[in-house]
Amino acid sequence: MKTLMAIVSGRVQGVWFRGSTQSEAHRLKVLGYAKNLPDGTVEVLMQGEDTDVAELLVWLRHGPETARVDHVALSTETPRSDLTGFRVL
Repeated sequence: MKTLMAIVSGRVQGVWFRGSTQSEAHRLKVLGYAKNLPDGTVEVLMQGEDTDVAELLVWLRHGPETARVDHVALSTETPRSDLTGFRVL
């Protein structure tokens, strides 16, 4: 089990980034959330099997076609027991 927090910067708000991230997370059975931050970045919490989280991270580095990802800052988080599914906040 792996839990990561990603802060994604670039053109990632207003381009269906969070909804697309949710679709990918559901496909991979990764738990967590994606939410817009006031500075124009998107925060993504991902928790799941190591290979599934790694695959979602690869996807985050480019996002949907309408996005432009400039940088993904990562931190390892403590696993959470309160996550159910993957939500857009």
